[in-house]
Amino acid sequence: MSTEIRETAAAAAQSDWRSTIDADVAVLAQHKDEWALLPIAAKIEHLRALARATSAQAERWVRAACRAKGLDPASPVAGEEWSSGPWAFLFGVNRLVETLSDVARSGSPRLRKGSVHTRPDGQVVVDVFPQSVWDRLLLSGVSAQVWMQPGVTEVNLVDTMAVFYRQANPAGAVAVVLGAGNVASIPPLDVLYKLYAEGRVCLLKMNPVNDYLGPVFEDIFADLFRAGFIRFAYGGAEVGEYLTRHDGIDEIHVTGSSRTHDAIVFGSGEDGSARKAAGQPISTKRMTSELGNVSPTIVVPGPWSERDLAFQAEHIATQKLHNSGFNCIASQVLITHEAWAPGDGLLGRLARVLGGAPRRPAYYPGAAERQRIMAGPHPSAATLGGDDEAPTTLISGLDCAKADETCFSVEAFAPVLTATTIRASGIDDFLDRAVDFCNDRLWGTLGANIIIHPTTARRHAAALDRAIARLRYGCIGVNAWTGVGFLLAQVSWGAFPGHTLDDIQSGIGVVHNSLLFDRPQKSVVRAPFHPYPRSVAHGRPTLLPKPPWFVSHRHAHQVTQRLTRFEADRSARHVPGIFIAALRG
Repeated sequence: MSTEIRETAAAAAQSDWRSTIDADVAVLAQHKDEWALLPIAAKIEHLRALARATSAQAERWVRAACRAKGLDPASPVAGEEWSSGPWAFLFGVNRLVETLSDVARSGSPRLRKGSVHTRPDGQVVVDVFPQSVWDRLLLSGVSAQVWMQPGVTEVNLVDTMAVFYRQANPAGAVAVVLGAGNVASIPPLDVLYKLYAEGRVCLLKMNPVNDYLGPVFEDIFADLFRAGFIRFAYGGAEVGEYLTRHDGIDEIHVTGSSRTHDAIVFGSGEDGSARKAAGQPISTKRMTSELGNVSPTIVVPGPWSERDLAFQAEHIATQKLHNSGFNCIASQVLITHEAWAPGDGLLGRLARVLGGAPRRPAYYPGAAERQRIMAGPHPSAATLGGDDEAPTTLISGLDCAKADETCFSVEAFAPVLTATTIRASGIDDFLDRAVDFCNDRLWGTLGANIIIHPTTARRHAAALDRAIARLRYGCIGVNAWTGVGFLLAQVSWGAFPGHTLDDIQSGIGVVHNSLLFDRPQKSVVRAPFHPYPRSVAHGRPTLLPKPPWFVSHRHAHQVTQRLTRFEADRSARHVPGIFIAALRG
């Protein structure tokens, strides 16, 4: 930790925390217009300082997270901390450098030639990944698009990008960012978006669950701290409430739960519920949020081989067990066709993968109680190892028509996966019914997954396209977990647009979004159904073997650490080691 930040932290410990926060907010208010008006070249230099500091702190960051979560930093499980920690942040920083460099040169982010399309229904879609030769090589076969909201056309698209930088004299503002306690890169990435996409100076309030990362982030952001553009706060709900009510805070961003959001906007307890019902918020500050989801995974019937069933069982287990299930887009409801014979075999393989995965402690508070709430009403609930207090649980046979099914309306935020089936006359009908079920019965709109064999995708291309278009989710993964969408900075990350303060569900607004689209509707991420080398045998020449984010990857920590080192300096010398470790998965 820098001397200056140590002195600030020491002062906070010795004085009244309210006075310290007041002083920090005053510093930010003093510098908010300076940041808003800072030339782009100077903003880029701050980004480069962030990248250098992140590279220097990366190993410390991962070791701190592993220690807090009870993980061995030399084990494959530590790969999750590398990929969703320093790698994700470095990737985001570097993509913003590219975007702002384009804005400085030409006034707008650069889009690749041929990357903008208009669908038959008039919706504009932009191909945002891959962007470079390195993208095509290191994540071969992975692609992503951002779909725009109605009203955006190919003609006016550029006018809806980097809109903050189109202002002649933008006004500054002070934002409080209430950091998430689960995924390590969420707090700094949220701050990054507020700073660079919206021009706000930030006070980052660390979540008590992962405030051990605060000193790491303080060192990473030391350059911006010295300039007066960021400050940090620690503590529980009392500190958070003080910040959100503070007269010097202009706006709020929270990644967390809808309950936290409602307490900020309407207050807590019976009084808060009454104000919400009456539409009488106690806070009128601008508020953006990302608040979770009951995530579906739709498995489309098709000509799956035994090897396909085995690979996709590992894929689905990853969607659940990554970060011990404490992800806002951890898969919660597996949806299969009632008459698809391989469905039972998939569930059997999935249960074995879940039960045999390396143990991940259920570190997030309340996991055991949430697991009991989900599993208690279901005699079919099978516990499959994992944490003793909150074991990995698979609940099969849920009735998709049951109106009061808790597993469809409450996010587990624990290692609990459920399964249901849908009766349909064929694949097209199944996709239509599955989309209706997701849109109308499951809580939240953050992310949804579709797993489909490429032969089925070709034969039912129109039905698949219709399903993607109709799903009301901010990110849709096709043969790719939506967690990949979180990691790719070019992808807009947030709820499907349209939520209101009194029906917030998955939140309002987006983050990440390094190309700075102002009106994104959803992102669509795709990956190969078959890993390399089977992908080549099936006619798709992609080089992605078992992805390093799979919970079953035996060398995930080596792949992701080397990817982080590559992102730090973009040197080809890292590439052979990445491929060697990746192919040993």
